[in-house]
Amino acid sequence: MSFELPTRGLVFWPVENGDSTTVVICDDTHLQVDLNHLEKAEDDDEKAWPVIDELVERLPKVDDRPYLSAFALTHPDQDHCRGFEELLEEVVIGELWFTPRIFREYNKDLSDDAEAFKKEAERRVEKTIEAEGDDPGAGDRVRIFGYSEILEEDDFEGFPEDRLTVPGEELTTIDELEVSEDFRVFVHAPFKDDDAGERNDTSLGMQLTLKDGTTELRALLLGDLSYPVVKRIFEVSDSDDLAWNVLLAPHHCSKAVMYWKDEGEDEEELKEHIVDEMDEASQTPNRVVSSSKTVPSSNKKGDDPPHAKAKEQYETITDSFLCTMDQHEPIVAEIKEKGVTFVGVAAAAKTASQAADEARGSHRPPQSDHTYGRR
Repeated sequence: MSFELPTRGLVFWPVENGDSTTVVICDDTHLQVDLNHLEKAEDDDEKAWPVIDELVERLPKVDDRPYLSAFALTHPDQDHCRGFEELLEEVVIGELWFTPRIFREYNKDLSDDAEAFKKEAERRVEKTIEAEGDDPGAGDRVRIFGYSEILEEDDFEGFPEDRLTVPGEELTTIDELEVSEDFRVFVHAPFKDDDAGERNDTSLGMQLTLKDGTTELRALLLGDLSYPVVKRIFEVSDSDDLAWNVLLAPHHCSKAVMYWKDEGEDEEELKEHIVDEMDEASQTPNRVVSSSKTVPSSNKKGDDPPHAKAKEQYETITDSFLCTMDQHEPIVAEIKEKGVTFVGVAAAAKTASQAADEARGSHRPPQSDHTYGRR
């Protein structure tokens, strides 16, 4: 397969139902968000792409080894970390990003790759504490996103606060490199009081902003979050931190983002306000990307994602809904000084605003105040 990474942008790899997103910040700085490396993808006749092979070939070399500036794990489900053990063998990872939830998991609940990630995270935490505030060095760096009471336990005594980023904070460094002119991360989740909940609800949720002069490319990556947490994100966040040119449909286009059964309700209902709020946050141009198999025309009760009902809602708020496994090549969002482009994918016949006007009105409710951090 012939494919080139963008000069600056995002790559959404076709990996069936699973997430693998590569963020190219500049020639020598790359962030990988999640990994779903399928062994069968190494077959040339397979539609899925072998992500590790692609990264090994295309990442910059340091001391003759491929170098990845940072790897971010949104949460330790297998379809978000499949192949991590192999990646760790093939590539030097400067910095590891993750949420505290992995330290709560028993090994019996984790796949082999998730166990390998947990072991590597624990090793790096120990190295970071031993450094006593100094830089532990490339290959030992770590950053934790979201606060948990587990960070108050003995194993984390001495862990530096500047290696902890909580919801409501922004980050403009990666692998000890200041990149504020090119890149910004705004952290949306996990919230502290979600720490002991379902694993999906402890996903790292963030807005990524890539810059080229005065042009910006913004992406919302929300892991496998569902309606209650996404609702809270839109309630407490400023509009600028919610803006998106690319929305990676949470949990592989799951309907649980906008269809939900609240306490006392008999059946799940469409929470239309969250679709409206996503719509209002969209920028021009924009795409919703589903990192999944082809979305079926309908689903039976109990079917796993992707869900046709979710796709129908997303199609009302975007210039084009794109599914990774429907494309011949990875979906690329690229930023240049002249603007944001989407490489190798066709534009939809209708704009997001046209589709939304036909489907329904869209008025975002007032935002509420919120205090972030440990409280």
